[in-house]
Amino acid sequence: MKNMVVRLSSLTLKNIKNVKNGTIVMPFTNERKIEYRKAEILGIYGQNGSGKTAIVDALYFLQSVMIGEELDQRILEYIATDSINAEINAEFKIFGDDVLYEVGYHVIFSKVNDGIIIEREYLNCAVNKDGHRTNKNIFMDYQRNQTDVIFKPLKRLEELMGKDKDIKMDLIVARKMAEKSNCSYIFGRDSREIFFKKNNEFKNYATVIQVLFDFALKDLFVIRNSHSGVISANFLLPMAFRIEKEKTGMKGDFAVPLMEPAILDAERKEILNEIVDQINTVLYTIIPGMRIEVKDYGRQAMDSGEEGWKVELMSNRDGKRTIPIRMESEGIIKIISILNVLIQAFGNPSICLVIDELDAGVFEYMLGELLDIFNKSAKGQLIFTSHNLRALEMLDKDSIMFSTANPDNRYIHMKNVKESNNLRSMYIRSITLGGQEENIYEETDSLKIARAFRKAGRRLQNE
Repeated sequence: MKNMVVRLSSLTLKNIKNVKNGTIVMPFTNERKIEYRKAEILGIYGQNGSGKTAIVDALYFLQSVMIGEELDQRILEYIATDSINAEINAEFKIFGDDVLYEVGYHVIFSKVNDGIIIEREYLNCAVNKDGHRTNKNIFMDYQRNQTDVIFKPLKRLEELMGKDKDIKMDLIVARKMAEKSNCSYIFGRDSREIFFKKNNEFKNYATVIQVLFDFALKDLFVIRNSHSGVISANFLLPMAFRIEKEKTGMKGDFAVPLMEPAILDAERKEILNEIVDQINTVLYTIIPGMRIEVKDYGRQAMDSGEEGWKVELMSNRDGKRTIPIRMESEGIIKIISILNVLIQAFGNPSICLVIDELDAGVFEYMLGELLDIFNKSAKGQLIFTSHNLRALEMLDKDSIMFSTANPDNRYIHMKNVKESNNLRSMYIRSITLGGQEENIYEETDSLKIARAFRKAGRRLQNE
């Protein structure tokens, strides 16, 4: 299991925000090779309000479901107003030493009494080994309204239970606990404990569940707009990070105040120093001559009474006098906030990094250079949304998808793209002239916009 690499292949949304139906597909999805290839990048482009951020939000909520957390009730706000349920289907490839698992996880959320529940979730799997591929069959199907069965198919349930009669009762209790806690039954803590400890015919399926859980917990990073929002407000610097510590790893957002020093205990101070050390190995090449430092003001008691250290993040250019990091531009702070996980995705094939509005505050040329370097030399996956079209000149057509004006077919690849074509020019031409399988821009009328502004201006003058 240590050698297994997980890669997201595709993601399908139904009735989430303004997406009635839409699927994004990673560049190497259709390959059946046992070994994984290098970096995969997918940029999602489209006009405002056309479903780009829905992908990021869906992956954020999916991650919390797959690590067994209580269902985030904010999902209710993301279900289309004319629907009572929403669906997410994520397809993965799990690469072992000599085997490839093609796994799909499908989850259906339903509205109930001003709340949200998981109505159904299921996993299916196909196995590629020794040149043969099995059919892709469901091996665990939980349906909340089917109270007479624990999960289907019964054959898999029997394999899990074996001759141990106590397991059936444990599984029933785990199901009730998942429903009471409003979390996933498949990935809930009580269920996982049962799946993972049994060494029986269900072992291979349990391995798939374990690997997907570990991927969601350790290797999937979703950076939403709220991450950049606190930077724009000059309030916090949230540094997304992952570090390995002996036999365990740590990941998350390390939030550092921008307007005042922070008081940290010894462990958090050590983590901050390690994050900064990793960032500095790359930062000076992106922002020439720049390094960040942790300024230590000395010991100070924490509110809990424990001993802490008062520290502040500082910026240093070419060895000159340091200044507080808040004095740097928003774009530089944005780069610093995501640089640690970019480094992780660069070197780890199982990392999937998802960033909403990657271009926010980042110089256009620098954005293109970072994407080009990642595409040519990295190992992990990067999914991003953007409005800056520079990426269309740096990446090939399989690495770019466009949101459309059709909510029933929200995401498409540009068709009729040749090697010699400039994807950026084709996109702009398609906006004005069409020619794609879907309308990729909901047309606006400049004359109507101008008249509306004039009308609004006259109304203000008359008030």
